Amino acid sequence: MSLPSFGVGTFRLTGQTVIDSVRNALELGYRAIDTAQIYGNEAEVGQAIAESGVPRDELFITTKIWVDNHAADRLLPSLRESLAKLRTDHVDLLLIHWPAPGSTVALREYMTALAEAKTLGLTRQIGVSNFNIELTRQAIAVVGQGQIATNQIELSPYLQNPALTAFLQQEGIAVTSYMTLAYGKVLKDPVLAAIADKHQATVAQVALVWALQLGYAVIPSSTKRENLASNLLARELQLDAEDMAAIAALERNGREVDPPGLAPAWD
Repeated sequence: MSLPSFGVGTFRLTGQTVIDSVRNALELGYRAIDTAQIYGNEAEVGQAIAESGVPRDELFITTKIWVDNHAADRLLPSLRESLAKLRTDHVDLLLIHWPAPGSTVALREYMTALAEAKTLGLTRQIGVSNFNIELTRQAIAVVGQGQIATNQIELSPYLQNPALTAFLQQEGIAVTSYMTLAYGKVLKDPVLAAIADKHQATVAQVALVWALQLGYAVIPSSTKRENLASNLLARELQLDAEDMAAIAALERNGREVDPPGLAPAWD
């Protein structure tokens, strides 16, 4: 299954801010856009896409099902609401946003409904987000080997999660890294700054290309056009083995996102 390696995220962006961000991204050449039901910005994302004039078949749109819509009688109706907001008859990738272990809705129920969305043509591909190894195994058991396109997880130079990423790659599930800059914390890292100086690059570009060279997809967001343009240039950067080893040594289990009741027990 094909998944773009570089997209633009829209987490925490709303109103005119997200419209401007998506519009700028599309003008700069981004073609993959990541949103979610809980972001409250699907309608604005849809507006920016419609106004951009970029043909739908050139775009890769991802959205995510919120936990309130996990139940079989809510997932598909909520997806259709999302599609109406996004002004499209399908998304390219539909994810379960959080596994919410202990919820009254079983994993089997929502993964079955997710697979039905694909069968109905409402999404081209399905996947998960914030799933640990065991929950990913359970999801595979429900929908079948080779059906889960990606697991979108928090990854940064400070949170590298080698066990989970190795498992996903072994299973042929693409890894999508979110929070790759750790809420901007990595931008102040002296090791990354030295690597950036060496390559005449920005620290953000170094962090993004670190993820890309490990085979991950990235979805950084920005409200500034110049940062969106700069992030995109990370694709032209090449880190050497010494750089990658230095970044590997920055691991500190620096998780930024771990909401109780939504997140699993991390491996």
